[in-house]
Amino acid sequence: MASEALSIIPGAVLRNLSDKLYEKRKNAALEIEGIVKQLATAGEHEKISAVITMLTSDFTFSPQANHRKGGLIGLAAVTVGLTTEAAQHLEQIVPPVLNSFLDQDSRVRYYACEALYNIAKVVRGDFIIYFNKIFDALCKLSADSDANVQSAAHLLDRLVKDIVTESDQFSIEEFIPLLRERMNVLNPYVRQFLVGWITVLDSVPDIDMLGFLPDFLDGLFNMLSDSSHEIRQQADAALSEFLQEIKNSPNVDYGRMAEILVRRAGSSDEFTRLTSITWINEFVKLGGEQLVPYYADILGAILPCISDQEEKIRVVARETNEELRAIKADPTEGFDIEAIVSIAKRELNSEHEATRIEALHWFSTLLCRYRAEFLAYLNDIFDPLLNALSDTSDAVVLLVLEVHAFIAGEPHHFHHLVSYLIQTFHNNHVLLEKRGALIVRRLCVLLGAEKVYREFSTILESEDDLDFASTMVQALNLILLTSTELAELRCLLKKSLVDSCGKNLFESLYASWCHSPMATISLCLLAQAYNHAICVIQSLGEEDINVKFLVQLDKLIRLLETPVFAYLRLQLLEPGKHTWLLKTLYGLLMLLPQQSASFKILRTRLKTVPFGENLKRTYSANPYSQILQVTEDGNRIQDTPNYSAINFQSRLHQFESMQQQHRDHLKIQLQSRKSASAELSQVEFRLHAYI
Repeated sequence: MASEALSIIPGAVLRNLSDKLYEKRKNAALEIEGIVKQLATAGEHEKISAVITMLTSDFTFSPQANHRKGGLIGLAAVTVGLTTEAAQHLEQIVPPVLNSFLDQDSRVRYYACEALYNIAKVVRGDFIIYFNKIFDALCKLSADSDANVQSAAHLLDRLVKDIVTESDQFSIEEFIPLLRERMNVLNPYVRQFLVGWITVLDSVPDIDMLGFLPDFLDGLFNMLSDSSHEIRQQADAALSEFLQEIKNSPNVDYGRMAEILVRRAGSSDEFTRLTSITWINEFVKLGGEQLVPYYADILGAILPCISDQEEKIRVVARETNEELRAIKADPTEGFDIEAIVSIAKRELNSEHEATRIEALHWFSTLLCRYRAEFLAYLNDIFDPLLNALSDTSDAVVLLVLEVHAFIAGEPHHFHHLVSYLIQTFHNNHVLLEKRGALIVRRLCVLLGAEKVYREFSTILESEDDLDFASTMVQALNLILLTSTELAELRCLLKKSLVDSCGKNLFESLYASWCHSPMATISLCLLAQAYNHAICVIQSLGEEDINVKFLVQLDKLIRLLETPVFAYLRLQLLEPGKHTWLLKTLYGLLMLLPQQSASFKILRTRLKTVPFGENLKRTYSANPYSQILQVTEDGNRIQDTPNYSAINFQSRLHQFESMQQQHRDHLKIQLQSRKSASAELSQVEFRLHAYI
C-alpha cells in the first residue's frame, strides 16, 4: 500500500513535505490536497486510504521531527481535499493527530493543534464521535509548557465548543465522568479550561448540566480558593448561574449537593465558606422534604459559621439557622432527632459563645416539639448540660437553665439538677460567689422560687460538709433577701405566723438555714418571728461569734436599711406592739463591735424609735411564755382559724443541735491542725539535729 501511495504522490512532493522550511511543507500539502480532490471525485477511496496510511506510518510516526510535522499538515490537507466525504476516513486521520499531542517536540504539538483545527473545520458534526479523546488532549494541552502550543490549543478549543453546541450527537452522559475525573486538578490553566467547558455546556438549552451538577459541584467549590483571582471569579460566576437555575427548576437533587455543601462550609477559605453557606441557605428555603434526612448535617455546618470571623458569613448562617429551626419536620418522615441532638451536644463544647447559645436554642426547640423523643436521649446529654452551668458566659448559663427548666418537669430530673448544682458549687466556690446568684435567681423564675428553695433546703439539710453547707445557706439567704425575683417568696414568709403555707415554707427553710446563725436570724426577721429571733441570738456561744459571723451580721444590718425590710422599720413606730423586735435589734447591736460602721448604723436607727408611749408588754425572761405573734397590721394569730402555730421550742432545739454539730466539727478541725503542726515541728527538730 505504501508503494501504491508513492505512485500516487510524486516523490518531489513527499520530499518537500518533510522539508525543514514551512513554506515547502505547506506547498506540498496543497498539492496533496489537489490530488486527493481528484481521487475523491473519481471515487478512488482505496487510493486515498493508501495515501493516509503512508502519511501516518512514514511521516507522523517518523523519528524525524520535520517528517512528523509534514505528516500532520498532510493529513489535514487530505481532509480538506475530501471535503464532504472526509467522515468515512476519520478513523485513519484523527488517531495519529491525537497521538501527536503527546510529542516531545513543542512544534510538533503545535502543528498537531493546527492540523486538528483544519480537520474539525471540514467535518464539523462528524467530529463528535472523537470528542472525549479530543477533550482529554485539549485538557492536557491547556497546561502545555509552550505558550504557542497553548494559544493553538485555545483556538482549537473554541472551534470544538462551537461544534459541540450546534451538534445533536453530543453525549453529556459520556462526558460527565471525564469532567468529574479532572475537577480536582490544581493546575490553573486546566481549571480555566474546565470552567470554560462547564459554562459553555450549561448555556446549551438541550444539555441538562444541572442534572449532573452533583458530579462536579465539589470541584467548582474547590476552585473558589484558587490563588488566581480570575479562576475564583470564573468559578463563582458558574456557581451563581447554577444557583439561579436551581431556584427556577422544579426537579433538583438537593441531597447529594447538600453533602458537598456541608463539607465545604468548613473550609479554611473564607470565600468558599460564604458561598457554601449561601447555597445552604437557599437549599433550606427550597429543598423541603428532600432535605429532611440532611438536617443534622446542615445544622452541623451552620452552627460553627454562626461564630465566623467574617460578618457576612455570620449573618447568612444565623438566617439559615432560623429558617431550619422554623421547619416543623416529622420524625416519621426521616427527621433524625438523635442526630440533631448529637450535633447540638457537640457544638455545646464550641469555643465560641454564639455557637453554644444556638446549640442550646436547638435543645429548647426539640424539647418543645418532640419532648418524648428528646427525653429518650437525655442520658447522653444531661451531664454535658449540667457541665454547661459552669460556662464562662452568663448568656449561655441562662439558656442552659431554661433547657433544664424544660427537662425538670419530671421530679427526679429536678432533684438531679439541684443536687448537681450544689455539688458544683461545693467543688467551685468561685462559681458560687460569681454566678451563684444568677443561677439561683433564674431557676426561681423558670421553676418557681418556692419549689427551688424547698429543694435546696432539703438537700442542704443533710449535707456532710458543714462548712460548705453554711456558706451555701448564707448565699441562698442573701439571694432571698435581695432579689426582686423572690419578692413573692418573701411575702409568703412574712405570713408564716398566720398562714399555713407560709408556716410550711418557714419550717422547710429553717431546717437547713440552721447551718448559719445569721441566716436563721434573717429568716426569723423576714417571717416576723421576733420572739424566736432573740432566742436564737441568746443561744449563741462564744465560739459562734467569730469573724465570719460578724461579716454576715454586718451584711444583715445594712440590709435592714433596704426596702425589703421597710415593714420592719415601720413596726418600730409602735414599740409596744413589737417588743420582741426591739429586743432582737438590741441583741444584734450588743454583738457588734462599737467602732464598726454597722454598729453606728443600727444604733442610729434605734435612736429614732419613739419610746414615749407605755409599752404594752414587758420583756420576759422566757419569750415563749408570752408569744406575741402578729402580722404587719398587728392582728394576732389567734384570729386565724385552722392554723397550727409553729413549734418554736422544737425549732430552737433543732437550731442548737445543728450549731453543736458545727462546734464539734470546728474542734476536730483545730485538733487536726494542731496535730499536723506538731508533726511538722518534730520533723524540723529531727532535721536540725541531723544537720
